[in-house]
Amino acid sequence: MTPKTHDTPSAASGADESRPRKVKPTPAQAAYKPIELSDVVSGQFDEDEEALPVAEADLGKRVLAPEVDSPKLHKVLAQAGMGSRLEMEKLIAEGRVAVNNEPAHVGQRVQYGDQIKVNGKPIRIRIDPPPARVIAYHKPAGEIVSHDDPQNRPSVFRKLPRLMNGKWQSVGRLDLNTEGLLLFTSSGELANQLMHPRFGLEREYAVRVLGALSKDEKQKLLDGVMLDDGPAQFGSIEDGGGEGSNCWYRVTISEGRNREVRRMMESVGHAVSRLIRIRYGAMVLPHGLRRGAWLELDEADIRALMRAAGTTARPRPVTEPAARTNRNDRRPRTGGQGRAGTAVPRAKPAPKPNRVPGAAGEGQPESAKTSTGYIGAESFNRLKKNPGGTSRGGRGGSRSR
Repeated sequence: MTPKTHDTPSAASGADESRPRKVKPTPAQAAYKPIELSDVVSGQFDEDEEALPVAEADLGKRVLAPEVDSPKLHKVLAQAGMGSRLEMEKLIAEGRVAVNNEPAHVGQRVQYGDQIKVNGKPIRIRIDPPPARVIAYHKPAGEIVSHDDPQNRPSVFRKLPRLMNGKWQSVGRLDLNTEGLLLFTSSGELANQLMHPRFGLEREYAVRVLGALSKDEKQKLLDGVMLDDGPAQFGSIEDGGGEGSNCWYRVTISEGRNREVRRMMESVGHAVSRLIRIRYGAMVLPHGLRRGAWLELDEADIRALMRAAGTTARPRPVTEPAARTNRNDRRPRTGGQGRAGTAVPRAKPAPKPNRVPGAAGEGQPESAKTSTGYIGAESFNRLKKNPGGTSRGGRGGSRSR
């Protein structure tokens, strides 16, 4: 009996299935293209900004996605062992319950941070804090990262969407003339973790300086230079080209002191004429996010951001006293950075092979990616698919609280 050959259609099909298949990028990853140094040097970064249709730039309405409904007061009291829900409704109707020192009403909802009193006595209740919210903002030059400015200059906080509860906390700062990616979160805890030098999250910048850096100057910046507030060093420096005396470089740094990149370049005799942050950790500045526009990250992206910050715990939001007398509080709030001349914790750079000074870069470094790609890809793709629905992004317009 003649043995069967192995080139039958079924066998060939099985052989094809056994071969390793190339993993194609998901639609989200394909649509989510990070800004790279080559885009900035070639002028494509600025051309895209001018050519982007307003309809695409204003992705969605100027509001955040709705929050999950807070629990009702009578249900919270019943869960605290005060009685049945019906009894708690009767107690509220009789005016014996107050929320934040104001009489409660039947059907009222309460939230994390509210103070509840029954018959004038505080009641200990447990309400889970709302999940942290994070937005990526494309900061243009000419805006300050401050709630209060004696010179009344434009503030990034005037462009952010309104938070119904709590306030936005900036993850670090960018100075007045620096543009690019700036993260904000409703959780002060998450903001501090993302900024903490212990985790050494890389910040990546496209920087244009006057005059080319020599090999010795590059090595000096990699080894470390002494600034007024302590030593500082770049994790990498890569040439980006340029025209005439304007030379572009891509640099990475693992901390965020005041004007640190500018001061480092000045320490070796080169003035910075333009500075753009294009990455913070695994969050990159994407094509299509216009200057002054923001993108809200979804839950999966926020979890990835938390893992990058070395935590999986649910961060608490930034909260203010709930009393009505504090709703118009406009006291200055900072983004958590130290002022010049104060002690600033130094980051210990993670051990890694030194890049050759002046070597050309090949896209984003692998350390900038998560196991599923860049943080924000799914959020950005969802926003592009449904720009008119419940918004998770948009242009600045309403002043945030």
